[in-house]
Amino acid sequence: MASSSPSIVFYDIPSVLPINCWSPNTWKTRFALNFKGLSYRTEWIEYPDIEALCKKMNAPPTRNKPDGRPHYTLPLIHDLSTGAIVVESSKIVAYLDETYPETPRLLPPGTLGLFAAFEDAAMALMPALALFVVPSVPRVLNPASQPYFHTTRSALFGGKPLSEVTPTGDAYAPAWQKVQDSFFGKIDSWIQANGEGSAYIMGDAMSYADLWVASYVIWFKLVLPEKWDEAKTWHGGRWEKLLEDTKKYQAIL
Repeated sequence: MASSSPSIVFYDIPSVLPINCWSPNTWKTRFALNFKGLSYRTEWIEYPDIEALCKKMNAPPTRNKPDGRPHYTLPLIHDLSTGAIVVESSKIVAYLDETYPETPRLLPPGTLGLFAAFEDAAMALMPALALFVVPSVPRVLNPASQPYFHTTRSALFGGKPLSEVTPTGDAYAPAWQKVQDSFFGKIDSWIQANGEGSAYIMGDAMSYADLWVASYVIWFKLVLPEKWDEAKTWHGGRWEKLLEDTKKYQAIL
C-alpha cells in the first residue's frame, strides 16, 4: 500500500467488531481503494450523523426517502488532491479509475454499462440473503447506530420488527436453501459460464465485480458467523476462496 500522506478521506460506519468495518456498501469502496493502492484514511461516522456530515460537505443525497426527503448515505470519499466529493460505490469506482489511470483498473475500459447490468441483476437476488443477515446487523453496531438501523430497516420489511423478519418453523429451511441457490448459486453459475475452473466474473482476471461480490460475502461472514462454516463450503468452497483472494485488499487504513 502507498505510504505517502493520505490524499483521500474515506467515510465508513463503525461497529463493535475488532476490525470495525462491516457494511457491504462501504466495503465496496474500501476494496476499491486498496485494490488501486491509493493512499487514504478512514473517518468513522455513526448512522445518525451521516446526514449532517453530508450536508456540511455539500455531498449530494443518493436517493429520496419514501416521503420525498433527500436520503444521505455512505460510502463517501473526499479526495483532498482534487477537491472532489463523491458518493455511491459505483460512482466512486468510476471516479477512481478516471482520476488515477496509472493504478490498476477496477473495471476494463468501456465496461461500466456491463457492470451496471451485473449490479442490477445481482441486487435482484439480494432479498433472500437480506432476510437472514439484516436482522443480525444491530448486534455488531455501536449503541449510537442501533435505533437508526432498526427503524430504517424495519421500514424496508413493511414495518415488521427485525426480530420477526427471518423465517422460522417450516419456512426456515426453504428460505435458507434459497440463500444458497438464489444469491450465491446464481453468481456461481455466472462465473462457471466462463469455463470450468474459472475463479472470477470476467474470467481469469479479478475486477471490481468480484470485489463487489466479496463485499457481501464478508458482510455475511462478519454479521452471521454462525452460518459461515456452512456457507463457506458451498459451490466447491468458492466463497471462502474469494475472501482469501481478496485478503490483500482488506486493509483497514
